[in-house]
Amino acid sequence: MGYPAYNSIDYNRKRCDILAIKIFVDQGHNPTGSPNAGAEGFGVREEDITYHVGMYLAAILEADYRFEVRVSRNTPTEVLGTSNASSLIRRVELANSWPADYFISIHANANTNPAINGSEVYVYRTESEAFYLAEHILSEIVRRVGTKNNGVRVNSSLYVLRRTTMPAVLVELAYLTNEGDIQYLVEDQYQFAYAIYVGLLNYLNLPQLENLFG
Repeated sequence: MGYPAYNSIDYNRKRCDILAIKIFVDQGHNPTGSPNAGAEGFGVREEDITYHVGMYLAAILEADYRFEVRVSRNTPTEVLGTSNASSLIRRVELANSWPADYFISIHANANTNPAINGSEVYVYRTESEAFYLAEHILSEIVRRVGTKNNGVRVNSSLYVLRRTTMPAVLVELAYLTNEGDIQYLVEDQYQFAYAIYVGLLNYLNLPQLENLFG
């Protein structure tokens, strides 16, 4: 079974589904050589992983009539901002000005200790919509992909969590610097995306559609 293609779709077009739930998918970081480039491990770059997982997620959401979706990076080479700060500001501006109902930022982690592994999701505070959404997303990633559950964590200093005006989560898929996790990041990009989608559905108490790839 193949996965849905995403290359030919403009995810920033305005759809007429007035009641659709609006999801802003932020593929963390810019291409290598640009400001706000991501981490790297085993020759794999974070910004490439986040771009592809984000576009898979956008394709899945686009196929579900209950959602409307926009992404921060429409092409692998698109650069947001001219510095780390302005890159983050631009991502938040895009989500807030739409305005999105939910903000999902996708990242891949790194650590100087290669034994560190697993998935975690960051939120601005506990006992919030974002926190409960994060729990559902993390649970589904662990169940579907098989990564270690590192829990939902609070980090109120993260700009994209602090300045967005809707519930926002930052998903650290797995560790680029761990030999086991890198296999997941390279081979299971669609499964990460589908897990985020199902976690969102579970949080919203919506059923999965039969015609979507799972």
